[in-house]
Amino acid sequence: MKDLRPTLATGTAAEQAAYRQAVAAGLGGFLETKRGELLAAAPDAAVLVDAIADLTEGGKRLRALLAYWGWRGAGGTAAAAEAVRAGVALELFQAAALIHDDIIDRSDTRRGKPSVHRRFERQHRMQGWSLAADRYGLAAALLAGDLCLSLSEEAFTTIGAPAGSGSEARRIFNQMRTEVMAGQYLDVLEEVAGPSRPADAAVDRALQILRFKSAKYSTVHPLCLGGALAGGSLELLRSYAEFALPLGEAFQIRDDVLGVFGDPAATGKPAGDDLREGKRTVLVGYTLNHCSGSERRYLEEHLGSPLIDDPTIEELRSLIIRSGALAAAERMIEELTATVYERLDGLAVSPEVSGALRALADAAVRRDS
Repeated sequence: MKDLRPTLATGTAAEQAAYRQAVAAGLGGFLETKRGELLAAAPDAAVLVDAIADLTEGGKRLRALLAYWGWRGAGGTAAAAEAVRAGVALELFQAAALIHDDIIDRSDTRRGKPSVHRRFERQHRMQGWSLAADRYGLAAALLAGDLCLSLSEEAFTTIGAPAGSGSEARRIFNQMRTEVMAGQYLDVLEEVAGPSRPADAAVDRALQILRFKSAKYSTVHPLCLGGALAGGSLELLRSYAEFALPLGEAFQIRDDVLGVFGDPAATGKPAGDDLREGKRTVLVGYTLNHCSGSERRYLEEHLGSPLIDDPTIEELRSLIIRSGALAAAERMIEELTATVYERLDGLAVSPEVSGALRALADAAVRRDS
């Protein structure tokens, strides 16, 4: 079958590749400087930077790329230092969110490697240190995440006046950080309070969580941040947000589908990991509303259980499919994606920028990892 996904023009693809390389180099150089500072001041603490550097190596760079094309769409020059620094700051912020998210969700892996808290736990065991290895792992990872947040702020301030106090870019950056923390809390709250809350509102609660925890910081804020740094008008930034919000929602719903049905070889996570972690996603919310009472009790009993085994994961997957939740999620993704492309056609940007955004959007919602 012919691949109908949008492809980038040669020049645009080369520009995007060059930007990705610049962000990787900027990130590596920035972290190497921070590592040197720690080696001079407190050598034992340099492992915190090592963990961050390992986590930020590779990845899709979706947020950085959206910031870049937001920058270019608002008239910013190609390969500008400000756009690269914004990309570095966003990558560090995402890394901090991932570190903390894996602690909250008790995730063992991230991108096919041990999550940061498991990395430090393994270090403890290999060294034969005293006290509990898991407590050390959690504490060290928490500090690594906090350091990553601090470094993200430091990287953002190096942009200079366009990111200074009172600027639109600074407002967006601050709002992004606040909303992600709120979304993380709503996610934690839903895990413990969800079973006692009205099941008929579970999907709405899941949608609120995904907007704040992931959708807006994955797409809306990066794109608008890039536009604001280049001096884009408020009208342009509003149109950016209208395009990017349904994209972020489709992106996260796809992530939720992969968290239950994804191939571990592609996702870097165990099969059905979201079920083990007890995530109350749109899939789970829809299932709760479209299954029998006994099935609902079975789902509630096993969702997030540390004792859940592979056969139970398979039964929960079957329940999600039987309830129509998987089909409903796929329909939501398709409807949101249609809205994304419709709004993209209305953006006042060049064909090159529009083409780059179209390719990023397609990759975000049709991915398998």
